[in-house]
Amino acid sequence: MFFVRTESFKQFLRFYPVVSVIVAINLILYLFTRIITLPIFVDLWTLMVGFNLYIQMGEYWRLLTPIFLHGSVMHVLFNSFSTVLFGPALERMLGKFKFILAYLLTGVLANVAYYFLGDLMGSHVGASGAIYGLFGLYAYMIFARRDLIDSQSTQIVVVFVIIGFLTSFGPGINYIAHIFGFITGVALGPVLIDKIKMVILMAGNGTEYYFKCKHIILCY
Repeated sequence: MFFVRTESFKQFLRFYPVVSVIVAINLILYLFTRIITLPIFVDLWTLMVGFNLYIQMGEYWRLLTPIFLHGSVMHVLFNSFSTVLFGPALERMLGKFKFILAYLLTGVLANVAYYFLGDLMGSHVGASGAIYGLFGLYAYMIFARRDLIDSQSTQIVVVFVIIGFLTSFGPGINYIAHIFGFITGVALGPVLIDKIKMVILMAGNGTEYYFKCKHIILCY
């Protein structure tokens, strides 16, 4: 079962450093840009928010930086919770570098899709495109590499994806980023997922150890 967290806080930080850093950035930036409203932090928000008109004018960093900004407490908490829930298994399977690549690439391409298909005057923030990218990787796993994911984890992914898409078309929700983040994740599956071979060995204390190929690396 991928999505049951039994680690202590210290263990989580050690086992999943990339997920931990992403969540920390989300929370710190929310604190500084939405709660502590000093002018310097307001300027930081203005500099980082995704705004299609400014992207058209050459401010291409705005395709990346909105991934780490959030507009409300519920927004940042839900996206951070989703990252903590769905990120660790993929970080262990893919390794740190490939996980970072997948997270950022799906998030950026989701924002690129919104740039081309959304409102020129539209602005956007949030990690949802990247999170739906993780869903896309899991979806590829479910349909093409069932040996890598158990039935309980499959059910959880399917439920979250269905609920996620059903709620993606409400007011103020960037459904374009959700859809194209998911599509990008699925498209990355053959590149990132197909090379994984995994055997789960249960230690005496119930800890799961993952072996992954090409070079058989023990992660613990």
